[in-house]
Amino acid sequence: MSLRREIATADGKHRYVRRLFATIADRYDFITVFLSYGQDRRWKQRLVQLAELKEGDRVLDLACGTGDILFAAVPPARWGVGLDITHRMLQLARTRRSDARTRLVTGDMLALPFADGQFTVVTTGYGLRNVPDLNRALREIYRVLAPGGRLLSLDFNRPAHPLVRGAYHAYLTVVGSLLGLALHRDPDTYRYIPESIRTYPGADAVAALMTRFGFADARVVPVLGGLMAIHVARKPAAVPAG
Repeated sequence: MSLRREIATADGKHRYVRRLFATIADRYDFITVFLSYGQDRRWKQRLVQLAELKEGDRVLDLACGTGDILFAAVPPARWGVGLDITHRMLQLARTRRSDARTRLVTGDMLALPFADGQFTVVTTGYGLRNVPDLNRALREIYRVLAPGGRLLSLDFNRPAHPLVRGAYHAYLTVVGSLLGLALHRDPDTYRYIPESIRTYPGADAVAALMTRFGFADARVVPVLGGLMAIHVARKPAAVPAG
């Protein structure tokens, strides 16, 4: 089955993403740095700055990988939890830092194992594009955020201009295929990135979805000339009746 067909359905994408990240976990940090020309951690630091974290904040970092955002957020936040569906990612994160202020949990963004309103800030790097059901993920994030809490998400954008979009996809496809062959003997391994962008709504549409599911002040902060984007939104301090 082709990669495009395999990730065309929610169930197929769920299976593929689980298998993919288990395969690439040990090379994940190298790949994100390579594909971003070394800018990945700078973008994540920008996300943390936009979160305007305070000592009393309780942070949940989704699709936390090896912990870049979580460990940049705590401190200044009081404590934080990193959640990832790939247990190997969390094992690698633990080799970087292990203390009482951060906890790592293996779990699914579509069924968060946390109480309503438990966190004041939810962050994610490259998480929303990879979930098989974006609507359900946004509902879960909204549920676990406290009133007035903030959501921040870093991800690839889907350029609106067809020529820019075509060149962007071509670059990611060629480079991803070569990396997949070199590192895993499978060109589809990193070709998943441009294929996932094809079906991703794009930054503006994701901001509109956030608003639809109850978030307020959803906005897009362009990164890398708009090829990447950081979403910033908040859960209203008081939910209107009805």
